[in-house]
This record gives sequence, C-alpha cells and structure tokens, in this order.
Amino acid sequence: MRVVGLDLGSRRIGVAASDAGGRLALPHGVLERAGRPEEDRDRLVRLVAELGAQLVVVGLPVSLDGSEGPAARQARAEAQALAERLGVPVVTHDERLTTAEAQRRLGEAGAGLRSRRRSADRVAAAIMLQSYLDSRRGA
Repeated sequence: MRVVGLDLGSRRIGVAASDAGGRLALPHGVLERAGRPEEDRDRLVRLVAELGAQLVVVGLPVSLDGSEGPAARQARAEAQALAERLGVPVVTHDERLTTAEAQRRLGEAGAGLRSRRRSADRVAAAIMLQSYLDSRRGA
C-alpha cells in the first residue's frame, strides 16, 4: 500500500511517499504554500492521486510533553479538510522533532545551510512517515 506523508508548514508542505509495499518512506518534494488553503488542498489532491496513495499521514506537531497546542489543532483541522476532499483515509501522526532531525541528518551528509533549508521539509516528512510505517509494523 502506497502512503503519502505531509509535513504541513506555514510556508511550505513537505511531501514524502512510501514504496508500493508501504515499508520505506522517501522524500518526494516540497510544495510552496499558495496563500489560499483551497488552492493548496487542490494541489495536494492532485499529488496524492498522481502518487497513487491509498493513505495520507499528516504530521501532528505536538509539544515535547505530548500536549496539543495551536499548531496541532491547525494540523488536525487541515487533515480533516483534506479527508473531505481525498478519496483515501487521512490520519495524523506525531512529528515531534522531525525538522531538527532532518536538519541534523542533512548536516551530517554535508549539505550546506541553503541546501538544508530547501530539503528539510521533505526529509522531515519522510522521517515522520517512516515513524508511522514502523509503528504499524510494530518495529
């Protein structure tokens, strides 16, 4: 089952996709926000269809203590709005520290600061999606 992971930022949306078996998450790309939520959703609907996803996982930015603040509530609302438009289930998954982890990994790989900024959202989406896939397998 192909799964798409979304890291919903205020300016960019990081996108990751799993392999066809739903075992491995790979960074896919970054969508720049259009400034209009409906346009962003239209683009995501097209992308999810193009990728042949059977499930979408939206990153839930919970606090370090596990509580949900305004950003988490916004992500839940966006996930609900997407679920109403997509023909596939939409779930949320904890994305705590994924951006920091993405920045760390990119730095270790020798990526410069500019490259890290461009790539961090899609790598963070892949880290979050891999965490979700692993949790489903009990890994």
